This record gives sequence, structure tokens and C-alpha cells, in this order.
Amino acid sequence: MDQDAETLDAQPVDFIELTADIVSAYVSKNAVRPSDMPELLASVHAAIAGLSQGSATAAPATEKLTPSQIRKSITPDALISFIDGKPYKTLKRHLTGNGMTIEQYRERYGLPRDYPST
Repeated sequence: MDQDAETLDAQPVDFIELTADIVSAYVSKNAVRPSDMPELLASVHAAIAGLSQGSATAAPATEKLTPSQIRKSITPDALISFIDGKPYKTLKRHLTGNGMTIEQYRERYGLPRDYPST
């Protein structure tokens, strides 16, 4: 099995083909204006090329939410997740499934320390 891994590493990676496959799959499920295609292709290609050079970011950037968005996410019956927009009675299982703790979730979305998790 190690020999297979070495063989894969030895083969040159065709970033253009990978980019075409990813963009093709994305466009088949999402509406994209033709004028946006060059930018989409360039950003996907740059991301793939960056991964091969080890320049991937360690953590996603903090997404700054407005106070209104934060208030609207807290309802009497559930909390609306900023990850997928779905309501949850408690965020713990949802966040664990997404590889996060409540502290990481609060940090990622710029939520206050007293933001509820249930």
C-alpha cells in the first residue's frame, strides 16, 4: 500500500483538470453568471495550487455578524446555526459533528461570551 502512495505522489498533478472538474460540479448545482466564470475558475485554481504548496489556512476567518443577525438566531424554541442555517435545541451535537466546540463557534462568528448553547 505504501508503494501505491508513492506512485500517486510521483504523478504530476494537473491543476487545470482538477479545477475544471470542481467548477463543472459546482456549476451543475448552482446558478453562475457567465461573466463570473473567469473569477470562479481563477479562485478555484489558486486554491488548489495553494494547497499543493502547503499554504492552506489553518482556520477559517472570523465571520463578523451584525447584532441583528445574532438576536435573530436566538428563538424561544431553538438556536439557528450560523453553519447551516437550521434550528437546533442544543448546539453541542451539531458543533461536535462539525468538529467545533462552543468556544470555537463563538470565536469563528464573533459571538459574545454569553451566547447560549442551549
